[in-house]
Amino acid sequence: MPSSVIRFFKYDPQTAVLKVTFVTGKVYEYLSVPQEIYHQWKAAFSKGQFFNEYIRDKFTFRMLK
Repeated sequence: MPSSVIRFFKYDPQTAVLKVTFVTGKVYEYLSVPQEIYHQWKAAFSKGQFFNEYIRDKFTFRMLK
């Protein structure tokens, strides 16, 4: 998963929470993310572009660290 902005992401289908770790070390949880969005992101060529277009500012989030 090469990305210049996103280090790692993980999805919990039970809670529909998407956890994203950025290369800066900041970690966010995005809430009520449909599983289909996660699968599309996983398959996307540009993780950063997909994140900006379909996830960022689209879902409620909280910063963990």
